[in-house]
Amino acid sequence: MIRFENVSKIYHVGKFHKTVYQDLNFEIPDGASLGICGANGAGKSTLMRLISGVEAPSSGRIQRSGSCSWPIGYTSCFQSTLTGADNARFISRIYGRNERELLERVEEFAQLGPYLNQPIFTYSAGMSARLSFGVSLAIDFDCYLVDEVTGAGDDRFRQKCEAALRHRAETGTLIMISHDPGTLRSYCSTGAVLRNGELTFFDTIDEAIDQHHQNQLQAA
Repeated sequence: MIRFENVSKIYHVGKFHKTVYQDLNFEIPDGASLGICGANGAGKSTLMRLISGVEAPSSGRIQRSGSCSWPIGYTSCFQSTLTGADNARFISRIYGRNERELLERVEEFAQLGPYLNQPIFTYSAGMSARLSFGVSLAIDFDCYLVDEVTGAGDDRFRQKCEAALRHRAETGTLIMISHDPGTLRSYCSTGAVLRNGELTFFDTIDEAIDQHHQNQLQAA
């Protein structure tokens, strides 16, 4: 279960203040497979960082009933001057996992070859996403957060991602953001639309996608 209670998020940069959320309240039950739609700049990635705990709210409270992954996707969660392998070892220590076993699983899944021992700043966005996905799958989280990761890699890697995501959706909680309606329909049963700092929930992912499409037409 993930619960937001009067959560606000405000960014302060010099004299500029941007309010992304103000008194946001919602609950996502355990076992949900939720797809979140929203326009560019609506705050989807910020929402995922708040859910994961990567960022703290400006005010309010966020409750989680189990472990939650970091947002898996093209936004890197790694230290760029360290190698992929060193980042994986560091994460294994944070979560109390065996370093060698975790690294072996990452090597097998991410298929980065010699790049695993190169600094992250030499990686493409797709390579960072593959590493992020591989490390996250080596740790058994109760909730997985996914941000546009399924386009990374070749056909074989995408098939592995799809199988892993479907397994996670069947056995745990999956929260996904994507601009591709087909991707959301493939993995998510329920949906939500993020607009003007409000998150509106729908019983089906199709309803959420349709509402998001209508919002886009109105904004055009």
